[in-house]
Amino acid sequence: MTIVAQNRKARYNFSFLELFESGIELKGSEVKSLRNGRVNISESYAREEGNELFLINSHFSKYSNSSYLNHEETRPRKLLLKRREIRKIIGKLNKESLTLVPTKIFFNKKGFAKIEIALAK
Repeated sequence: MTIVAQNRKARYNFSFLELFESGIELKGSEVKSLRNGRVNISESYAREEGNELFLINSHFSKYSNSSYLNHEETRPRKLLLKRREIRKIIGKLNKESLTLVPTKIFFNKKGFAKIEIALAK
């Protein structure tokens, strides 16, 4: 597991109740920026929109070698979880006053980009 970005402020500002490992939907130039370590998730959070979870306010810097196919730096990115996990998270978000905070972005052993999100209070 190769950790690319961490949200160290989150551990100080919140108390974590439960951690989830999720995939993240990225474009090609975003993956290149991620591999270069040019990502910032310190001010980001996750939000529910229509039975899906999205990562909001994360900053993936533009990849310099990409041409016209470059990405928008702070666009919402879809989190890839199983339907059962999404329903569980949304239920806890609505029932209790919790928030979803990303703690780290990493590449797993197979080379896929993953994000660890925490239900936090």
